[in-house]
Amino acid sequence: MKLLLLFLTMNVSQDSLPVLLDSPAVHSPRKAAVLSACVPGLGQIYNKKYWKLPLVYAGLGTCAGFFIYNVSEYNDARKAYQNKLDGDPSNDNNMPEKYRPVDPESIRQYRNGVRQYVDYSVLAFLLCWGLNVVDAAVDAHLKSFDLSDNLSMHINPFIQPAHGSSGVQLLFDFGRKKNQTSIRIH
Repeated sequence: MKLLLLFLTMNVSQDSLPVLLDSPAVHSPRKAAVLSACVPGLGQIYNKKYWKLPLVYAGLGTCAGFFIYNVSEYNDARKAYQNKLDGDPSNDNNMPEKYRPVDPESIRQYRNGVRQYVDYSVLAFLLCWGLNVVDAAVDAHLKSFDLSDNLSMHINPFIQPAHGSSGVQLLFDFGRKKNQTSIRIH
């Protein structure tokens, strides 16, 4: 309680206010990942990649649709299997038409197969959600990647008399002198 009162009674000086307001916003990959983990697509919105939202929701929606369909099929097959095993032919009217002429063992195998599909659809949903988080984090990391117009490659011959070798040097320039990368081919 004391900490809350201390926070409420703190004064922000007029000199520090412009510094707080004018500080440049840093694009955080962690924030993008957390936002996407909490609400799918929110990391893409944070990264200003709005075109990815339909892809995220199409993937998650497709997985959710398969899950709903498979759960419905599983429940129907489970009830049909129970009705077939009870030995009462009057219960056959309670099951869907497609299960009536089928033997109980085939219904059980179908039920078990559909149960696997339920698990697979949950796994696919979680995988899509995870890809959504990874995409948001990677995209946020690449936000600060500055690709200059000054991209070049130079081919230079070189000779090293001390080692008795010669060859070709490929020099890649990514816009800044400290980022030059060279590859030597002997």
